[in-house]
Amino acid sequence: MKLFASASDRRRGILAAVAVAVGFVALYLFVREYAAFLMDAEALRLWLRQFGVLAPLVFVAIQAIQVIVAPVPGQVVALVAGYLFGPLAGTVYSVTGVLIGSAIAFSLSKRYGRSFVEDVLHEDVVERFDGFVETVGLPGLFAFVIIPGLPDDAICFLSGLTKWRLPAFMGVIAVGRLPAYVLTVYAGGELASGRFLSGIALILVVVLASVIGYYKQEAIRDVIARVEPRLPF
Repeated sequence: MKLFASASDRRRGILAAVAVAVGFVALYLFVREYAAFLMDAEALRLWLRQFGVLAPLVFVAIQAIQVIVAPVPGQVVALVAGYLFGPLAGTVYSVTGVLIGSAIAFSLSKRYGRSFVEDVLHEDVVERFDGFVETVGLPGLFAFVIIPGLPDDAICFLSGLTKWRLPAFMGVIAVGRLPAYVLTVYAGGELASGRFLSGIALILVVVLASVIGYYKQEAIRDVIARVEPRLPF
């Protein structure tokens, strides 16, 4: 089977590859310039305010970018959402951005294949989780993404290499990522309302879960891989 069936297909393929390359160079330059700024919740909140009514759209774009560009932490951005927009609107904007970013990561991997994913992700991440994504089903993916601190953004790229369809993948991501984002956004809303104790308590819950998830990611991966095939669904 030929990769491109005609000269026009080859031209479209080359143009698409160039567009993707230019896009990722732009994202890299953006993150290199503004990563430290994006990780400062207060600075990000003040920066977003200058966009007025367009602030939600800018925020959704930033939240989508953080999925594709790993150095930007999604929970920090979600905290700003609660602080700036309130718990309900902040959750909607955060989850919308995450879903857009996840869909883009999945679709790019689906379109451009393994070599693209290996260029985007760190070699260590690919080695540790490539086989996991290949063997577990959607229930296993859900169990993985619901725990904060795990490399769920990388999993979005790796999932594009499987036979999963985008709608099923997006359903799992939407439900699986919701709890941690709800807690973080609500914490931001509590801080904005002056209820610092409850806000900090919620942040500590998410941070603790994230730390455990990060340091126990291999153990969690192995448990899910063993248990998931025994599930009746």
